[in-house]
Amino acid sequence: MISNQILQTTIDGLKNITRRDITVIEPEGKAIASTEENRMDEYVTAVSDFVHSQAESQLVQGYQFFKVFDEHTVEYVVAVKGEDEDVYKIGKIAAFQIQNLLIAYKERFDKDNFIKNLLLDNLLLVDIYNRAKKLHIENNVKRVIFLIESHTERDTNIIDVIRSIFPAKAKDFVTAVDEKNIILVKELKDKDTFEDVEKMAKIILDTLNSEAMSKVYVAMGTIVNDLKDVSRSYKEAKMALEVGKIFYADRYIIGYEKLGIGRLIYQLPIPLCKMFIKEILHGQSIEDFDDETITTVNKFFENNLNVSETSRQLYIHRNTLVYRLDKLQKNTGLDLRTFDDAITFKIALMVAKYMQHMDRMSY
Repeated sequence: MISNQILQTTIDGLKNITRRDITVIEPEGKAIASTEENRMDEYVTAVSDFVHSQAESQLVQGYQFFKVFDEHTVEYVVAVKGEDEDVYKIGKIAAFQIQNLLIAYKERFDKDNFIKNLLLDNLLLVDIYNRAKKLHIENNVKRVIFLIESHTERDTNIIDVIRSIFPAKAKDFVTAVDEKNIILVKELKDKDTFEDVEKMAKIILDTLNSEAMSKVYVAMGTIVNDLKDVSRSYKEAKMALEVGKIFYADRYIIGYEKLGIGRLIYQLPIPLCKMFIKEILHGQSIEDFDDETITTVNKFFENNLNVSETSRQLYIHRNTLVYRLDKLQKNTGLDLRTFDDAITFKIALMVAKYMQHMDRMSY
């Protein structure tokens, strides 16, 4: 459960203090970390005999052996070179240190499993509260889910960077969903608002872009006040990530609360979308309009239907813009200079994006 690298670092530190060689051995006799070149391959039988004996420590051919237990099972054997009086104390200290590491890593593993099952709705309500109590996880505190998606396959460095961003918050949980997605369950202060959550997302985005050299999307669910609702915030973050990439591709931070009409369109059945487009555009599709028309319409919407500002930003004469809008009205019957027709065409553009996305997903 503990990585070999962590074990090696631990016994290296102990050797620097005690000046004694220490080796950590698996119950089968394989040395997995050592401060000396001799990996004790010739001691396999001696280690196996020691593991199956009743003794918790034993002196064997110049080494003092000590058992490290995971509950009632021997997880490791610690061997300290030497036969003098201090070796026993040093070995007990080394075994005690590794035992504590084992407990800490096991607790962290148990918490990670609990959080994953909580997010996936794999727990009954009574199990949530009972297991949370055993793992010392508070129930009635504010939390929010951050879902971080990397553009490339996940580097383990990303998880370490995310953990380092909030080092003082031991009650936050970071876990991987798959090769590209990471979840952060963030505990909040009572006074924190969604604006504070957006600031945290900005910190995560900027830090990963600079330190991990990884382009990411950061999506957030809503703030919840009960542990059982964490799974809802996770589902909202998943929807925010998906909807954001369809309708707001230029945004790298997107919150569920800011999805707007895109959230509604995302839940529409495709047959209804096709019928809507057919009725609004009189049998045409968005693909029938040239890039110039679509660019003009999008810029017109960006400038709140302001003809003068739109023509200025497009570097065209006002009359040219009016001509393009008149042409669109002739083809569709929609005058985008009126609010009702403008919102209708805006929705049609978003529905078309959603349909294109679903077509790509089907292949």
